[in-house]
Amino acid sequence: MPNTLKILDIQTLTHDVKQYKVEKPDGYSFVPGQATELAINKEEWKSELRPFTFTSLPEDDHLEFVIKSYADHDGVTNQLDRLVVGDELIVNDSWGAIQYNGKGVFIAGGAGVTPFIAILKSLKEKGELSGNRLFFANKTKDDVILEGYFKEILGGDFISILEKEKVSGHENGRIDKDFLEKHVQDFSQHFYVCGPDPMVKAISEILEKLGANPEAITFEK
Repeated sequence: MPNTLKILDIQTLTHDVKQYKVEKPDGYSFVPGQATELAINKEEWKSELRPFTFTSLPEDDHLEFVIKSYADHDGVTNQLDRLVVGDELIVNDSWGAIQYNGKGVFIAGGAGVTPFIAILKSLKEKGELSGNRLFFANKTKDDVILEGYFKEILGGDFISILEKEKVSGHENGRIDKDFLEKHVQDFSQHFYVCGPDPMVKAISEILEKLGANPEAITFEK
């Protein structure tokens, strides 16, 4: 059932990413890693539903979304970027395939990191973060969402890689076969992959070639 909910707070995270804190309906539930479909409660945008991942925890008293806006076309994310506290979103039921199945490696490209935010937050709350790692690919340092947070909670288990820049504290290049062979000792563990479709497909294929069990590779189908 759709719920019409007020925006409680908006924080800017990067040059094109904001965090939206939204009212939470009574009894609303989801599992960390799941998403919902959102629309903006304005006449011309009400029917424009788009999928976004929850970055809050199920037990929080609000819902939260981390959303990248694309200013190159006048779409939903560009409109979201213009909203202010007090504006309303239409939020549907939760759904999604990315859920935590056990310790492993999270591999994200750009805004594909959003399903992992709630999963890692949840593991931290439970004291179960140890043994999990995050590889995060972006074009430039300015694109890295929540870099400080990931460094704080994961330490050396967080590896950032930048395709278009060489910056201290970040690797340079792409998450490819060489990168994975360098950073993964055990391919029998779980892998969670989220990002642009070509990246997800390529990395899933590389992981299988390196010995990962296809059943242990989780991505949004």
